[in-house]
Amino acid sequence: MNQRLVPVLNHLAVSVAAPAILLSDPDGQVRRGGVRGWFVDDVRLVDELTVSVEGSGLDLVRAEVRGADRQEFTYTAREIGGWLHDPQVTLDRRRTLTPAGLVEEIEVASRAQEAFDLVLHVDLVADLAPMADIRQGLATAPVPAERTENGFVWHHDGHGFVARLLPAPSAVEGERLTWTTSVAPGTTYTVRVVLDAEGTPAFGPGGTPPWGDVTVEAPDTRLPRLVAQSLADLGGLLMRDGYDAFVAAGAPWFLTQFGRDSLWVARLLMPYSTDLALSTLRTLARRQGTKVDADSEEQPGKILHEVRNTTLELGGMSLPPVYYGSVDATPLFVCTLADAWQWGADRDQVAVLLPAARRCLAWVMEQSAESGWLRYVDLSGRGLANQGWKDSVDSVQFADGRLADAPIALSEVQGYAYEAAVRGAALLEAFGEEPVEGLADWAASLKERFARDFWVDTPEGGHMAIALDGRGTRVDSVASNMGHLLGTGILGAEQTARVVEVLTAPDMASGFGLRTLTSRSPRFSRLSYHGGSVWPHDTAVAVRGLARDGYVDQAAALAAGIVAASEGVAYRLPELYGGDQAGDVEFPVDYPASCRPQAWAAAAPLACLVAATGLHVDVPAGDVTHPVSTSTALGPFTLRGVRAGDRRLTVAVAIDGTVTLS
Repeated sequence: MNQRLVPVLNHLAVSVAAPAILLSDPDGQVRRGGVRGWFVDDVRLVDELTVSVEGSGLDLVRAEVRGADRQEFTYTAREIGGWLHDPQVTLDRRRTLTPAGLVEEIEVASRAQEAFDLVLHVDLVADLAPMADIRQGLATAPVPAERTENGFVWHHDGHGFVARLLPAPSAVEGERLTWTTSVAPGTTYTVRVVLDAEGTPAFGPGGTPPWGDVTVEAPDTRLPRLVAQSLADLGGLLMRDGYDAFVAAGAPWFLTQFGRDSLWVARLLMPYSTDLALSTLRTLARRQGTKVDADSEEQPGKILHEVRNTTLELGGMSLPPVYYGSVDATPLFVCTLADAWQWGADRDQVAVLLPAARRCLAWVMEQSAESGWLRYVDLSGRGLANQGWKDSVDSVQFADGRLADAPIALSEVQGYAYEAAVRGAALLEAFGEEPVEGLADWAASLKERFARDFWVDTPEGGHMAIALDGRGTRVDSVASNMGHLLGTGILGAEQTARVVEVLTAPDMASGFGLRTLTSRSPRFSRLSYHGGSVWPHDTAVAVRGLARDGYVDQAAALAAGIVAASEGVAYRLPELYGGDQAGDVEFPVDYPASCRPQAWAAAAPLACLVAATGLHVDVPAGDVTHPVSTSTALGPFTLRGVRAGDRRLTVAVAIDGTVTLS
């Protein structure tokens, strides 16, 4: 079997302005080979964009990613401009990415005592290759340019872009553009390379973020830096389906709509914007399943997993353009709508989405009719083998390391389903709608059976299984999935307390967040995708649930771990990072193939801050409450931009933990 390694991403400088991405080496150069390049709408347009000067190398002295869409680099050219011990010639490279364009501004500045001759080269190569080919490491071929009156144009297989060069180059030889000039002492010479993509992407740029002005002030400067970068990344990932905004899953592989991801991002950002949740729900409702299709796994009422421009051929997988292989997106749709209503979403807009929510509930009940559980199995053999958020092939394993066989009933999915049933029923009642027949009895039965069938007895006190396998056997490993049960209502008080105890023990809580799998497992690895690494969003979901169940101190302690990890990645949280113990290292190791920015990772700290305050909002009930005091694990901070319906709130935690709301 030929298996290709996923390209390494952790060392790259990344900018995003969806549907565009720019990946470069840390020094700003976009060198041929690997995954580097300028991508728009899942096609790599530019394979190489490098700058050089004749007579000298370029030594990097500054590299900075600014926000989500800008990069700046400064180099010295020490071998031109005179042989003094101080550099006499610098080159500043300012890069701005837009949803359909890329601007490279190259400025050469001289502090030399005499004029010198500058020969500046820009090597520009296009391959117009599909993202899936790049991800698999397949070879690509350069696409030749056509000369135009104002620059160059590239076209291939329905994609292309135009280059405008200001000023016009002195010479063009193949893929090399050359400018020749004389630079006088104390002056600068600037070249602008302007690239404009052609075509209409499947999803357009997101426009102005719907969450408005959100800020945090704190003596611990990590908090405002983390929040600012997270908001910038979320804005860069924002896309639009018609008039409706949603947040794309992440760069570079997932810059499109993913049902589960976009719903969790909307839930994590709910305290800042119900509008994002409503627009995300509308985009998914438009593509809600209407028929049975074995290839796409579409079923009536089911919510999609992902949307692509074309069939995604990846290794042994073949996913249709609209693929429904997700067992959890459908109940999460109902939970997200219930959250939006709770946080004060517009009544009329919620009402429009109730029929879609009703269809989701019908799907949940129908799919669980045979076994009593919401389960999944890939019947096509070409789809995802695991269809929860932990979708790698080895993510569902027993305590002894054996892998579970499908069909699989994940624990967290039963929690989502229970929450969807209870809160969905309440939502229908609030709007005077007829109840879903049998839903209340179904939910009560689910909770009773879940407490019995998913509980694993151990000498330490027991825990919830990660899943039931195809034979109904408890998959008994200790995993972070049980953190998603918190706040859903499916657990009783005693089981909740035990889950909290398990999750906050050192084998699960690394000090940088929540490990996906206990470090006591024989399969544990700090660099296993779902078997020991830390995912910021996974921690945030647990933090959110802890707070909802009244365990705010434990929630804040886990949240502090995410803040600690963020310092080691310049406050741009990646998809995941290593499951190192905080006492052993200053920062966790990078997961080499981790995507960043990743939407739910960026949303994680914003959700954690609200959870750490203990704030509770229920706008329909007229409820906005908070505890007198909370944990000081995050130190004092003031969070502005939280919204409860039409009210804009500022919530502050003092140095002694006192909480105030204004």
